Amino acid sequence: MRWLTELFGRNQADLTPAQAERLAAWKALPTPDMQAPFAASRFVIVDVESSGLNIHKDRLIAIGAVAVAGGRIQLNDSLDIVLQQTSVSDKDNILIHGISGTLQREGVPPADALLTFLEYLGKDALVAFHAGFDEAMIKRALKTFLGLRFHHVWTDLAHISPGLYPTLALQNRSLDHWMTHFGIGNYARHSALADAMATAELLLALGPRMREKSINNMRDMRALERAHRHNNMAI
Repeated sequence: MRWLTELFGRNQADLTPAQAERLAAWKALPTPDMQAPFAASRFVIVDVESSGLNIHKDRLIAIGAVAVAGGRIQLNDSLDIVLQQTSVSDKDNILIHGISGTLQREGVPPADALLTFLEYLGKDALVAFHAGFDEAMIKRALKTFLGLRFHHVWTDLAHISPGLYPTLALQNRSLDHWMTHFGIGNYARHSALADAMATAELLLALGPRMREKSINNMRDMRALERAHRHNNMAI
């Protein structure tokens, strides 16, 4: 089995042959064109729930995701998955995300849950609000349970939104603020899938402004994000 270790990384020795085959199939998928117009692209909007806010110590509990394809939210193209926990998060944490101890203990084994996420994602770009946290939690879980170093295309609406509406940046810092500004509802705040849905609605609400500024694809969005980050550092 040495070839599996060399191909997938040392942690891959813990994967079953079927799991290793699923991971290899995901790795072999082609990378989408980041210059393809929005109308011809699929993006995955993602949100996570965790046992806390420490990206180095806390555990990934759930992933919620929904696709935006052809410029529309695809309600039939979504994912809501709870990773099985060996020890459940504390009561205060459960009150935030609503994932009970029973649901945590009876969740999907982490390796299978993460493989399901990768298969759902494909190689399409990921979009989130305050994406750094979601990215860090997902990357650490993928490294821990699949031995995968996850290098993927992400963009962060926490930078895209104020980059498009700089005059609103000071009073609109959180997802809730931007949701209020655009009149976006949320049927279950702090549910991973519900928050992903709200973030997807925000992405669509930003669409007219992006078209005004000739932001036509994921490459353009990432350029706007980099510019906003740079400008914030320069202040």
